[in-house]
Amino acid sequence: MSLDLSVVGVTSEATPRSWTSTDALLYALGVGAGADDPLAELSFTTENTYGVEQRVLPTFAVLAAQARSGRRWGEFDPARLVHAGQGFELHRPLPVAGEVMVSSTVTGMYDKGKGALVTTSNVAEDADGPLVTTHSSVYIGGAGGFGGDPGVTEPWQRPDRSADHQVTYRTRPDQALLYRLSGDRNPLHSDPNFASRGGFGRPILHGLCTYGFTGRALLHTLCDSDPARLLSMDGRFTKPVLPGQSLTISMWGDGPGRALFQTATEDGTVVIDRGVTTFS
Repeated sequence: MSLDLSVVGVTSEATPRSWTSTDALLYALGVGAGADDPLAELSFTTENTYGVEQRVLPTFAVLAAQARSGRRWGEFDPARLVHAGQGFELHRPLPVAGEVMVSSTVTGMYDKGKGALVTTSNVAEDADGPLVTTHSSVYIGGAGGFGGDPGVTEPWQRPDRSADHQVTYRTRPDQALLYRLSGDRNPLHSDPNFASRGGFGRPILHGLCTYGFTGRALLHTLCDSDPARLLSMDGRFTKPVLPGQSLTISMWGDGPGRALFQTATEDGTVVIDRGVTTFS
C-alpha cells in the first residue's frame, strides 16, 4: 500500500451537489429521528404536518458538503479504511432543498506507523456564498510506515465532574441498512464478508450515523431543538458501534455557547471522543 503525498494541499475543482426535501427526511430517519416517539420530531421527519415547518438536522451538513471522488489518494485496500473524525461549521441554516458547489482539499497525510491518517476539508457554497465547511479524517490500516509527519493531537480534557446533561438513544438492528440509503453504500456496513476483511465480526454502523444520533442529542438538549442555533460540531471516532446498541451522549458546559461531549455504548465504551460543539 502506498499513498500519493503530492495531493496534500491540492484543492479539487468545485463539483455540484444537490438535495431534496425527501433526502433530508430520509437522513433524519436514518439517524433515529422519530424512532422513540413518531410525533416528537415532526419538523425533521415530515414536510406536510399542519402548523409544522420542515427543517433540516444540522448534521446533514456533512452530506451536503460531500464532494464527488476526484484524484486518488494512492493504492490501498478500501476494506481497511475507517472514518476517524468529523467536524462541520454551519455558516447559515441548511435549506430543506439545496444546490451547492463543493470543493475539497487534502489537508494532510500523517504516518501513524501501522496505518496512515488522511485529513480533508470541504467547502460547500450556494448562490449566497459559503454554506458549510467540513473537516474529516480517515484511518487507513497498512498505509503507514512511510516516514512522514505523525501529526499533532489537539488538547482535549474531559471535565472532572458528572455530565451536565445525558441523553440515551437506542439504534435499530437494521439502522445501517436504513442509513446507507442516504448515500454511503460502503459494504462494510452491510456485507459480512467485506466486514471480515476489515477485521470486524459483523457489519458495523456508519460512523456518521453515530455522529447523527449524537448531533440530535446536542440539538435537542443545548439548542432547544432549533437547528439555527447549532453552529459547529467536531468529534473523533474511537470504537465501532454495532446496529442495535444504545448510545449515551454526555455533555459538559465549557463556557458560553460551547460544550464538550462524549458518546458511549451501554457498556461504557466511548465511541465518539474529544467532542466539541458551539451554539448560540
